[in-house]
Amino acid sequence: MTTKDEIVRDWLPRYTGRALDAFGPYILLSNFGLYVELFASKFDVEVLGRDRPMQSATAQDITIVNFGMGSAMAATVMDLLSAVGPKAVLFLGKCGGFKKTRVGDFILPIAAIRGEGTSNDYLPAEIPALPSFRLQRAVSATIVEHHLDYWTGTVYTTNRRVWEHDQAFKDYLTKIRALGIDMETATIFIVGFANHIPKGALLLVSDNPMSPEGVKTSLSDRAVDEKYVRAHLEVGIDSLIELRDSGESVKHLRFE
Repeated sequence: MTTKDEIVRDWLPRYTGRALDAFGPYILLSNFGLYVELFASKFDVEVLGRDRPMQSATAQDITIVNFGMGSAMAATVMDLLSAVGPKAVLFLGKCGGFKKTRVGDFILPIAAIRGEGTSNDYLPAEIPALPSFRLQRAVSATIVEHHLDYWTGTVYTTNRRVWEHDQAFKDYLTKIRALGIDMETATIFIVGFANHIPKGALLLVSDNPMSPEGVKTSLSDRAVDEKYVRAHLEVGIDSLIELRDSGESVKHLRFE
């Protein structure tokens, strides 16, 4: 194999156990198997890839993929998805919330700060990590239709998973006025742009890690799953259905 296209067309089925023609044109991304299981149960479809790095399910032109955790895996899945040329990719992630956000809130990011470093292998560091506007607009409208609300602003993406003890890092996060922190959003935005894939994100605040009592625990994470994940998934599904049924292209930027 000598070209990127040859590689990704071979590797996407290898990582997922799903044939290329079994992917829907609209993609939901998640870090957690629960989202895939709930999606499969809702539409009564099979989960593929239980023995692979990435699990997936497809229904109504939508494929949901659990790609794992972290910016390296986020970059990998966005590269691999270039094999099927999605019409839209929406990331349903969890994040730590800052400022006035509370557990269970939604954050619809308008941009992400590239603190992870992975995206530097794709585009120069000064290029901002931005979502596709049409996709974020669809998510915004869908949240309102569900009689819910959201915060909007900039999130910081990091490679560090354990930082909650580091006061200097927390002071830095306060200084840059980020609304939340995660490990994937900036990477998905940049690698999506590099691959000409329309992309967006809707983040669920799963903890408030700037205070010791707000740091995520096993118990608090289970509570978030029980209370908020279904609504998060439903908004994601309905946002892509709105795009699918509208027939509008999500691409609004010229890449050449």
